[in-house]
Amino acid sequence: MRPADPPRSPGGSAAGRWSRWALRRALGGLGVLWAVATIVFVAIRLIPGDPALAILGGPGSQASAEAVAAVRQEYGLDRPVLVQYAVFLGRLASGHLGDSYAFRTPVATLLGQQLPVTLTLAVLGLVVAWVLAIAAAWWSTQRGRFAAGLTSALSVTASVTPHFWLGSVLIVVFASALGWVPAVSDGTVRGWVLPVLTVAVPVAGYLAETVRDGVVDAQRSAFALAARSRGETRAGLFGRHLLRHAALPGIALSAWAFGSLVSGAVVVESVFALPGIGRALVTAVTQRDMPLVAGIALVSAAAYVVVLAVADLVERVVDPRADGGDRRGRAPRATGNDAGAR
Repeated sequence: MRPADPPRSPGGSAAGRWSRWALRRALGGLGVLWAVATIVFVAIRLIPGDPALAILGGPGSQASAEAVAAVRQEYGLDRPVLVQYAVFLGRLASGHLGDSYAFRTPVATLLGQQLPVTLTLAVLGLVVAWVLAIAAAWWSTQRGRFAAGLTSALSVTASVTPHFWLGSVLIVVFASALGWVPAVSDGTVRGWVLPVLTVAVPVAGYLAETVRDGVVDAQRSAFALAARSRGETRAGLFGRHLLRHAALPGIALSAWAFGSLVSGAVVVESVFALPGIGRALVTAVTQRDMPLVAGIALVSAAAYVVVLAVADLVERVVDPRADGGDRRGRAPRATGNDAGAR
């Protein structure tokens, strides 16, 4: 009788699990981009008005009927809607986003000039938000009930504060009254302070509550008690043990936070005169520049997909048990008490 084959791991090899994870992420990202492209296409067609007139400069351009007809033919607006949709997707798949009606420039060129500003604002905002959240979690869990209650109240207040109001207050206090930083972007490091704080503070409110709750739960776990019995200091316990477990839900939340930062850039860039895609989006919507609106929406969605994948990757690195295996083959994620048994 032939001996039985050794049992195989439900999740397969590590390379196979990571390959399946990457494939799922890629297919999911393509699905998101397709959905966003479809919504943009439909929304553009639902906006009242003639797209051909928008291309020619709007209703005030007084374009002749012949000019409007020529533009319709040039841009394919005289074709059936399904044909226009197929052409639209084909151009996007080939990386062609079209030309901006307002700027008379390829959308890809405009995004290449303005996207780095928005990404810099969002990345710096996320980093500052994490710094504020960790500081708030440390203070609230080490300074008693009053500190915990005060931090919770401030976190909730920060999370619901509108960007335009917060930006205006920061300008009045730190630019007008104290004169520490410029009121609008001037291309220097000091010019980034207020915009970054404006986008970071609301996100820090959400992250602070999430991290603080994770730290409180981890403090009651067996591994925390074991670390205290070994003489671990409060700072060491927080930095080397509690924060690692408390940060996991915050890392997952960071992908949503990045999307919030990009959307908040629409307001913040207008308030502080930053030349990013948020400010360009306001101009594009005002002037009915549909190719630019579509390009900004798709690029923002692509950035969100990438950040979501990076956040998932970081979470799996921080907690190796949440690796890229299939859901049915993955062991349940350990709680703080399970971690203490290691």
